[in-house]
Amino acid sequence: MPQRIWAVVTIVLALSLAVLDSSIANVALPTIARDLNASPATSIWVVNAYQLAITISLLPLAALGDIVGYRRIYRVGLALFTLASLACALSDSLATLTLARVAQGFGAAGIMSVNTALVRNIYPSRLLGRGVALNALVVAISSAAGPTIAAGVLAVAHWPWLFAINVPIGLIAFAIAMRALPDSARSPHPFDWIGAILSALTFGLMISGIDAFGHGQSGAMIAAELGLAVLIGFVFVRRQLSQPVPLLPVDLLRIPIFALSICTSIASFAAQMLAFVCLPFFLQETLGFDHVQTGLLMTAWPLTIVVVAPLSGRLVEHYKPGLLGAIGLAAFAAGLTALAMLPAQPASFDIIWRMALCGAGFGLFQSPNNYAMLSSAPRHRSGGASGMLGTARLTGQTTGAALVALIFGIAPHMDGTRIALFAAAAFAAVAAIVSSLRTMPNTVTEPHADSGH
Repeated sequence: MPQRIWAVVTIVLALSLAVLDSSIANVALPTIARDLNASPATSIWVVNAYQLAITISLLPLAALGDIVGYRRIYRVGLALFTLASLACALSDSLATLTLARVAQGFGAAGIMSVNTALVRNIYPSRLLGRGVALNALVVAISSAAGPTIAAGVLAVAHWPWLFAINVPIGLIAFAIAMRALPDSARSPHPFDWIGAILSALTFGLMISGIDAFGHGQSGAMIAAELGLAVLIGFVFVRRQLSQPVPLLPVDLLRIPIFALSICTSIASFAAQMLAFVCLPFFLQETLGFDHVQTGLLMTAWPLTIVVVAPLSGRLVEHYKPGLLGAIGLAAFAAGLTALAMLPAQPASFDIIWRMALCGAGFGLFQSPNNYAMLSSAPRHRSGGASGMLGTARLTGQTTGAALVALIFGIAPHMDGTRIALFAAAAFAAVAAIVSSLRTMPNTVTEPHADSGH
């Protein structure tokens, strides 16, 4: 038990940093652009470089973790992330900051790619649901709290401190990781370097194309990026089908409950990101709240997740993940619909209970869904399952953010924010339907933490 607690502490610390840094720099972009003499358009690369680095390296690092051990990938990723954070804080030009963010993204991918696989090694099978719930809780809160934490740091310090604050926390997490993390069984197969390159190109071009589509860039460039992604992806998948232990876990996707959980995750995180991006515009430009009021009103969402996610981790020990996920996502869809239908002059309570309903629904869904994905995979394929979990989340978030940009480009903000919220509700409803399919007797038997069946 003492070693398990310390192992959980290092995972929580590092995962929080990795997820927070996906959004913590957004608030500071105008200041960064001004200080580094960069245009607003080029400063976006401070965010995009991090996201792209994670996206293209997540699956290869997860597969490498199966070969060399999850603990080693985690430690190297955490060390790289910490050093790159220091480089970000010391950057004196946009070019150096962007390169440092690329390195930081690769480090974050090392953390994210194996964190759930490590959770499976840290917790005994009977408590796996609680471990997965804690992991999901950290991701959900860190995703929601990024802008709020960034605003707090910027209120008392300059933008380099957004990255410098990672250094002492990263060093503490690394020191704990050196002593507390358990080792894992290793697979003797060689690493598929060609597959890793094809994976990076496929997912990099796909995410870049989706982002370009959302921001209204030229149709020829979008078509070229997405067309290349499809072409290279076809070659990549064909190659993976012939591999005994594929880098892209096509073997796991043949497990119905795993495939349905991946689809549920993509749709639900698209809904979440649609809401997170458009809600500040909705609350400020449509309903007339200021920045401080907006932050306080949106706090109800992550606070409810804090309460519900641990509870769902215990419920998954007694009820089917598909059922819990469907109920949670139905509540999530209802909360998003209620937010979109707010009156012109709502009271604060009218907004808070809707935010709380969204948080409760998402918190009830995420832990059982992650548990279903992780436990339906054989233990020796935990790295592949962990990598797909992170890839599904990033794909959903990128799609949601791109859709908000597209909706705002088509409709004025007053109409666009409501449309985006209705779109988020539709994604959540689809995710609820897909989740309910996992309760059908002809999918698979319930996942088992040891057997993987």
